[in-house]
Amino acid sequence: MSLGDEDARDSAVETQPDANSAPASKRSRWRRLYKRARRRVGLLLVSACGPFVLGRLARSWRMQVIGEEHLDRALGESRGHFMALWHGRMVLGLPHHGKRDWHVLVSPSADGDISQRLLEGFRYAVIRGSSSRGGARALREMLAVLERGSVLVITPDGPRGPRHSMNPGLAWMARATGYPVVPVGFGVDRAWRLRSWDRFTLPKPRARIAMVYGEPVRVERSATPADLERATQAIHDNLIAAEERAFAALGARIDW
Repeated sequence: MSLGDEDARDSAVETQPDANSAPASKRSRWRRLYKRARRRVGLLLVSACGPFVLGRLARSWRMQVIGEEHLDRALGESRGHFMALWHGRMVLGLPHHGKRDWHVLVSPSADGDISQRLLEGFRYAVIRGSSSRGGARALREMLAVLERGSVLVITPDGPRGPRHSMNPGLAWMARATGYPVVPVGFGVDRAWRLRSWDRFTLPKPRARIAMVYGEPVRVERSATPADLERATQAIHDNLIAAEERAFAALGARIDW
């Protein structure tokens, strides 16, 4: 058989439809639909029951607050300020700050819808937006919140991660608005940790939690791109230091 005959045979084999491909594709499609439906049902359950269940659970937590002098310093410089914490720690501070005039920046996504329900259940106000969707409108809302002396909570590694990552977005907002950033770290001695990108932390009943306010970071309006990079690194480092101090205060092993 010549080389041409072999090519013709190979071509025929390659173009011949695979009898198993259609059923496999159908199974894959149904699997995706099942996972999507299961996720949607789970999100609806969390949305409906989350605030009540989490509120009951949070009543058993014991909170220790450290570094309030840093918070007082930020309040002394300007009443309004940013509060930065890691995405996976969102739940830990909810009961402590819920009765204050605090706002939280939440992404305009399906997960953001659930976060909004949980946050509003603890009396937080929510601003929907991100760097890619609703950014300009969200920035106007954030500036109005800060100007009236409220606190704006941001998770710099959210909503997609990677965990404990940061881009210059928060430093840029601090420069644009003129308000300082207060990093907040959390430690917990007993918790469930989800297998998500952020290792989402849910303290167990009667868990001890340490919340540490870190050194504030202010970004001047004249800051250059290099200054923004340095400010971003400072916020990151202060957040890490606050978490290390929080776990040390509990005598617990740090979970990252």
